[in-house]
Amino acid sequence: MLTLAFDTATSAATAALVRDGDVLGERVSRAVRVLEDVDELFRESGAARAELTGIVVGTGPGSFTGLRMGVAAARGLALALEIPVAGVSTLAALAAGAPGALPVVDAGRREVFTLRNGEPAVCAAGDIDLDPETLCVGDGAVRYRTVLEERGARIPPDGDEHHLPRARFHAALAGEFGPADAVEPLYLRIPDAERKA
Repeated sequence: MLTLAFDTATSAATAALVRDGDVLGERVSRAVRVLEDVDELFRESGAARAELTGIVVGTGPGSFTGLRMGVAAARGLALALEIPVAGVSTLAALAAGAPGALPVVDAGRREVFTLRNGEPAVCAAGDIDLDPETLCVGDGAVRYRTVLEERGARIPPDGDEHHLPRARFHAALAGEFGPADAVEPLYLRIPDAERKA
C-alpha cells in the first residue's frame, strides 16, 4: 500500500510518501509548496503515481488558509487519480510524534489550538489545562514558551523535530479511507476575514 500524506495547517507544512509503513521520503516546507514537495517525493523515491492507493491530509485545527490549501490539494489529487482520502487531526499527529505530550498549535490572535479533555479546543496559552511537568509540543508551545514554562510545562528546544506535525504520523494514524469530499477541515472559530466583516 502506497500512501501520500501531508499537513498544511501550521507554519511548517510536511509531506511524506509511505509504503506499507516504511517512509520512502519526507519533506518540510510551506503550504504553498505542498504539490512541489509531492512531485519531488515521487521523483526521488522512484514510485509511480499509479501505485498510489490513498491520500492522508491533516485536517487541523490550524491556519484557515493552510487548511483550505491542503484539503483542496488532497481532494484534487484524489479525484484526478481516483483514489480515496483519509483525514487526520494535526493535533493527533503532533501527539503521535511525542507520546504523552500535549500538542499546542499557534492559532494567532494570542490563542492556541490544543486538547482539552481529549477534544480539540481554542484558548489563550495561559488557559491551557496543565499538569506539573507537562511536555508541550508544536509551534504554539514554541511561541508561548515563557507563559507555559512559568506554569510548569516542559518544552523542547525551538528547532526540535517534536514541534512538527510530521506527515509520516498522519499516514500511521489514518483510519478509514473514503471519498475525497467526505474529508473536512476542523475549524474551531470563524476565519479572520469573516470576523472583520
